[in-house]
Amino acid sequence: MTIPPVKGDIGSQLPAHPRLTVLVLAICQVLAMTAAFMIIVVSALAGQMLAADKSLATLPVSLMFVGNMAMTIPASLLMKRVGRRVGFTVGAAFGIGAALVGTWGLLSGNFTIFALGGLLQGCYNAFWQYYRFAAADAVTEDYKSRAISYVLLGGVVAAVIGRELAEFTAGLVQAAQFAGSYLAMAALAAFAMVLIQLIAIPPPSEEERAGAGRPLQEISRQPTFLIAVLAAMIGYGSMALVMTATPLAMQGHGHSFPDTTFVIQWHALGMFVPSFFTGHLIRHFGAVRIILAGTVAMLAMIAVNMSGAGMLEYWSALLLLGIGWNFMFIGGSTLLTEVYTLPEKAKVQGINDFLVFGANAVASLSSGVIFARFGWLAVSYAVILPMIVVLVAAVWLRLKRRAAQHTGAAPTA
Repeated sequence: MTIPPVKGDIGSQLPAHPRLTVLVLAICQVLAMTAAFMIIVVSALAGQMLAADKSLATLPVSLMFVGNMAMTIPASLLMKRVGRRVGFTVGAAFGIGAALVGTWGLLSGNFTIFALGGLLQGCYNAFWQYYRFAAADAVTEDYKSRAISYVLLGGVVAAVIGRELAEFTAGLVQAAQFAGSYLAMAALAAFAMVLIQLIAIPPPSEEERAGAGRPLQEISRQPTFLIAVLAAMIGYGSMALVMTATPLAMQGHGHSFPDTTFVIQWHALGMFVPSFFTGHLIRHFGAVRIILAGTVAMLAMIAVNMSGAGMLEYWSALLLLGIGWNFMFIGGSTLLTEVYTLPEKAKVQGINDFLVFGANAVASLSSGVIFARFGWLAVSYAVILPMIVVLVAAVWLRLKRRAAQHTGAAPTA
């Protein structure tokens, strides 16, 4: 079914200076991703230090994904009513609160309070995950994939800064290991709150606030919607499953904390360095082909993990994991922009991120349990079937679109 035309001039809703808007969003992404990188590195280790049951060591990270999942739809609907700038400001406030609660948990030695900080961090994440869509809103149709890629490029800087900041601040507060890291996260969120005020995105139009568009049930029946959500959901969930267990696995195999931060840093670089050219690749080859390339990278990651547990294997596997995530997530996010009209934007983006981070929550919650009970290789094996599902679905969509082109039929969403 083709997308019905949108009433009104969408171009009139774009910011006056889209490049500045994308730049500010990219900087805010740097700050948010730096904090996220630090949490991934230190949270599982801090959780293992605080938790009586060591299988719960990854619970704070898992609750972060739960909070993200729970807040995605409310965050999207809030921004539909009050605009992106106010919404992102509220999100940054969650980030400050999350870091302070995490610090409290570490200083008091209370695992429950520490885990609550992870839940609040997830609420923050739910807001800043919309930076990519805000960037897409700021540019014309031809540059949406590039705008999404440029914002996600903030992760490159975050990977470099995050590792150095995590190592520098881990022992900064003598009263509790890693408390300094969480205080640094609070400062990052506060800085983002200031920068967000520079975003020049106009408030939502009356049409966007009041319009409902097509029912979500109708939108969700579109093949493009299904593949877009599936690619982002499984790509992100698989990444979370493997990455969450990596610090524990490396520790178990005798690798040092600097070794772990090095591997996670390169994983983050794998996630975001491709953003320099992912947008160009999507414009040239199409989002579906890039999603397919992402699944191939993920399957290669599994093969490397099966080959050994040395630094080379961890480094190369986590690098491939990052590249696979980049192609699947940006490809899926770009594909999603094809299926909704302006009044439908908030609910479609909201349900997409709800499903994506719902998968993250399940994957992260499962990660520690699978690792504790079945070992590191079982974590990798759990990714195989979901990747095959995405691979088959993306091939089907590509063949369907090619057949439509050959018959001269109108392309469908």
